[in-house]
Amino acid sequence: MHPRSIRLAALSLALAAATLIAATPAQARPAGTIPAADVTPSDTGPVYSATDRLAREVAGALADSATRGRVLAGTTAGPVDLLRARLGSRADRAAQAANEAVLAAKGLPAATGSVLQLRLASSATKAASAALPLVAAASTDDAMTSVAAYDPAGARILLDPVRVPGRAVLVVEVNVARAMEQGLAQVRQELADRGLTGARAARTTQAGYWATKVNAIRLSNDQETWIKGSAEIFNVVAGFGLDGQPTVNVVEMPYLDNDGTVYYPNQLLVHFNTYKYNLADVVMWEDDGDTNYRDLATALITALLTIVDYGTYTPLVTAIINAMPASWWTDDPDYVDSWYTLSTGSSGRLNGAAANGWMDVTPYWVQQL
Repeated sequence: MHPRSIRLAALSLALAAATLIAATPAQARPAGTIPAADVTPSDTGPVYSATDRLAREVAGALADSATRGRVLAGTTAGPVDLLRARLGSRADRAAQAANEAVLAAKGLPAATGSVLQLRLASSATKAASAALPLVAAASTDDAMTSVAAYDPAGARILLDPVRVPGRAVLVVEVNVARAMEQGLAQVRQELADRGLTGARAARTTQAGYWATKVNAIRLSNDQETWIKGSAEIFNVVAGFGLDGQPTVNVVEMPYLDNDGTVYYPNQLLVHFNTYKYNLADVVMWEDDGDTNYRDLATALITALLTIVDYGTYTPLVTAIINAMPASWWTDDPDYVDSWYTLSTGSSGRLNGAAANGWMDVTPYWVQQL
């Protein structure tokens, strides 16, 4: 069974168990909560550890009615930058420390700035109940059996990961879109510095070149829990450069927010002017917040520098996947799917090798000006 399939199966079992717990007659416990003795959160990564500590501090700051009113109004309109939320001196210091810890854990420079935000967990709770809101850190564990949240009095409450709680929950999380933009720029630069992007050996003619255009794309439902935000998808597109060296491009798909939805991006995925052969491979990843971009760049460089061009095309998917640290099969980042040997003639629906998604593609002629 594929690693992602294993994780999804485990998550399904966990969700089924949690549903049974939720269906058991409760002793007047609030909807969406579970007895603390029943489950223990499994997240222990550095990003979650930092955001979980911050969640407790943010919850304490919400004991102040003025702060609470301002924060609830802000998060109802959308995510709030935690370094600009004005939560009080103690919580503000905690936010700054957590942001520094997250930047270090993700291999991002301090100049990146703020990558932490506060989000209302579900639009279903916008009309907040009379109860004080809870605050939780976004988990990066696909197989979670509970969500740890804190109330303004400091109490730790375990929530059901399946049922959206009736009480308002604010989520401390990484602004993955911002972090990924900065992180992938860093990855591209490190690859370019090692001559692994093919940019210095592009094939150009007066006429133009062929590319592969994605007309439509859909990923299967991965049953992510209510506390997780939208997915952030990126692709490692790999082939052999004109110099015979393996080369990669990193292509983002920022529109691909939800699984189970068909998107029509008309996006160019593969540019064949940088490749020696008429073939390229695509490996798709999802960043849930824990990605260390320095490690990503190192893993790609390590994999690509060991590959030799023997005069015929060799698929690069396996080498790329095998180079990734073992921890990356536990949601940081997720392997989503892969597509082997796309060519200038690839057309129609292409199912991923892991059967987790498909793309409708067509050849596209890029006309030079």
